[in-house]
Amino acid sequence: MRRHSLIFRLGGGDRSRMEWVEPSSVRTQIDLIDSNGKLAHGIGDTLDGLGKLGITPSVIGVDLVLIASAVYAADKRISRATEAQDSWTREIDLHIPVAQPEIWSRAASDLQRMLQFLTGDRWRLFFRLSPKKYRSLAREVAEPATTRTSCCLFSGGLDSFIGAIDLFSQGESPLLVSHGWVASDSKHQQLCLNALVGNFPSLSIRHLRSRIGFPEQLIKDSEPERTERSRSFLFFSLAASAISGTSSPTTIYIPENALISLNIPLDPLRLGSFSTRTTHPFYIARFNEMLASVGILTRLLNPYRHMTKGEMASSCKDTALLENSHTLTMSRSSASKARWKGLPPSHCGHCVPCIIRRAALAKMSVDDATVYVTDLHGSTLNSTKAEGGDIRSFQYAIHRLGNDLDRARVLVNQSGPLTDYPAEIEDFAQVYRRGLQEVGELLKGVNTSPNV
Repeated sequence: MRRHSLIFRLGGGDRSRMEWVEPSSVRTQIDLIDSNGKLAHGIGDTLDGLGKLGITPSVIGVDLVLIASAVYAADKRISRATEAQDSWTREIDLHIPVAQPEIWSRAASDLQRMLQFLTGDRWRLFFRLSPKKYRSLAREVAEPATTRTSCCLFSGGLDSFIGAIDLFSQGESPLLVSHGWVASDSKHQQLCLNALVGNFPSLSIRHLRSRIGFPEQLIKDSEPERTERSRSFLFFSLAASAISGTSSPTTIYIPENALISLNIPLDPLRLGSFSTRTTHPFYIARFNEMLASVGILTRLLNPYRHMTKGEMASSCKDTALLENSHTLTMSRSSASKARWKGLPPSHCGHCVPCIIRRAALAKMSVDDATVYVTDLHGSTLNSTKAEGGDIRSFQYAIHRLGNDLDRARVLVNQSGPLTDYPAEIEDFAQVYRRGLQEVGELLKGVNTSPNV
């Protein structure tokens, strides 16, 4: 195991000396300014994109993007397999230049706690004053943008597509915010955007697409990391930054079904690395606390946190649009898996997001035209391999839960505490049971072997 210290710099004039908490850590210097004096790694392009939309984030909002970019760089470029003693938990120090170091230093302990819950790593964040020339990095705009009534995360997945459809159908005018590092992400985001523009021709649909990312060989002697538990921190931060310059509170909508959001371990072996917490209610509550502490007037809200994916689809405000366009969406964790079989990016059909997606469209009675690599009913699936592992875990969870609500009330706290939502425990328990029932209907007649 090696502790890593990542020192982010803003150009050649940023040569502040660091006080090393862990002198033996592996140190990596990362310049956030390119040879043209512009913010690099997609950060500058993202801020320019906001400017083109008539949006000027606050100084704190820009700081938040820098912090989230630094976290994302560490998360994606420090290998869990080689750099963590248990092949998962890394120890990471980040030294980040910001325009308001006193504000972020007060928030550091809460940030570290939030990130540890989100990624499973041990983080330490240290903030220093950025060079004077880089304390105002946002592109100023001559005319303010048309008022946005809200902001909505727009990943190109089925849930985010439903969320956008519902908002536009209800007369909202949200700013859509996307992040895509790989080409398949951008492709599906654009296809979904085109469908929305075509369906709501009278609306001015504004969309921010960010491609913040870092080269694979950023960290010497470390392979890149294939997981990306911190991506939602970057995603949320982009949205918060986009509306940080407004003077009135604005809501950031996170369209995510309850089964994925709660992400309760399906079997006893699925704790830790398998239990992603990217939209978990506990994490969202901590992010909202962080926003309040640094003075950004917005809050994250998942209006679908008590709904299964099938319920989201069935209650969509424009089911015709959803039925006609569902093949444009992509369950993000699946796209690259098809390449292992020499196929273009597509849905694998057997991972957790794919199974929940297939169950939702089946509940909606949609003729699911999505291309899946795995045929669930074509043959017996090997539960010791990827094609059957998640399916077998679902079968185990469905059998274990049965119709036992008392057990459901216990299980909903396994992936993270719900202490911020004491009045909603019953809702979470009920939706977990309904979500498993939804998947159970899909998996009827699906055979896995051996029984492990």
